[in-house]
Amino acid sequence: MSNPFNIDQELREQSKERPIMSTTVRNRIDATLESLPESPLLNSGHSRKPRLHKGLRRTVAATIAAGVLGITVFASGFVSPVMADSLRSIPLVGSLFSSIEADMGLRTAGDEGLTKLVNSNVSFKDVKLEVSETVYDGTRAAFLVHVTAPNLKNGEYDNGKNIVKLSNGIENVFFNVNGTGQDGGLFYGSAGNTYPDTLLFEQVIPSNHAAAGLPDQFDAEVTFTLQGIDHEFTLNIPFTKTTEDILHIEPNVIVANDLITASVTEAQITPITTRLSTVVSLNGKSMLTAKDEEQLRNIGFAIYDDQGRQLTALNGEGLYESNQLKSERIYATTPGDSTYLVVKPFEIEDDFSEEIKDRQFIKGMDMKIELNQP
Repeated sequence: MSNPFNIDQELREQSKERPIMSTTVRNRIDATLESLPESPLLNSGHSRKPRLHKGLRRTVAATIAAGVLGITVFASGFVSPVMADSLRSIPLVGSLFSSIEADMGLRTAGDEGLTKLVNSNVSFKDVKLEVSETVYDGTRAAFLVHVTAPNLKNGEYDNGKNIVKLSNGIENVFFNVNGTGQDGGLFYGSAGNTYPDTLLFEQVIPSNHAAAGLPDQFDAEVTFTLQGIDHEFTLNIPFTKTTEDILHIEPNVIVANDLITASVTEAQITPITTRLSTVVSLNGKSMLTAKDEEQLRNIGFAIYDDQGRQLTALNGEGLYESNQLKSERIYATTPGDSTYLVVKPFEIEDDFSEEIKDRQFIKGMDMKIELNQP
């Protein structure tokens, strides 16, 4: 067996393999195709080209800067783009979450039927907000808000002073459960150029589930204010956890060099989200100066699965303690079952979700996390 800390070539080779379509998706498509009548819709339309848009923005400040969640809209690779559009128009098959390209976890939720259909809407004068689909796996509560307004066109509207993007027009948004707001961790952004009038929101649930006070089913009260509209919109959104396959391990893997010591103390993995608890400390220090804190803050952790696919870094929060930075980092889980993860500390040049170059990785600090632990 190869040395787990010298597997870069193996990861690169395995990353070329395309994931196999799930049985769930295949069965749902077959059932739908059998029930479809002949329709001119299946012989018309245009393919959708991948399009990038800006990432999720954070609603509050945090110790670690908010990650960038890039989203693209794509046409499914296993049927023609026209057929894919037709299938997605059928509620039993289609899910807007399936079109979120860069977040493999939310895409898996859409593909594998791990979303919940809901019906929540609110109106004020001629402006309407609607939520029709949610995802909740115990770590992230995600939902899509479709906005309808006369002056909203292609994701932009007139706020009375300027033409602004819908995602930039959010003034405030709060996520409350039983009258209590969550302590940070709320992010939002556009759902993509194909759905310009729809916003994607996600609330990261604290790792201490008891402290969060969130059961497997709960109702959230989400309030919004928009620029140029003198009104507070309130949506009551039900969430139901749809993932039973949750892996919780405490690897306690530690690596060090002359300057720093890094460790992974805990990992929680669902088919949608991977949560990693990390500690990085400066050797020979008892307390941290402002310069020391910046140095630790500029160390990121990239994760690769056993096929060499990098997990998308979504966001993270941390706390300085004596000579350490203790962090909780959220990633999108890759599809399929992995037997291990490789965690690679690196030096951040832009933000912790950047495209990492080989020279940024800290040599000799790779950590292998076995997922099939007894």
